[in-house]
Amino acid sequence: MMFPARADIKAGMKVAIVTKVNQQSGELTEGIVKDILTKSPRHPHGIKVRLECGLVGRVQEISV
Repeated sequence: MMFPARADIKAGMKVAIVTKVNQQSGELTEGIVKDILTKSPRHPHGIKVRLECGLVGRVQEISV
């Protein structure tokens, strides 16, 4: 599965992330990107971000 690249993710975007505790279940959490934490252009498990609510996780999809 291909996840969004770092270049596709901007602060203020609404995204769906999977947090560390939900990796097994795959449960997604939606929120607004505050910071992009991954420095590389791509990551096999998704780009790591911090949401405005403080949660940290890997972007699985960009919400509309």
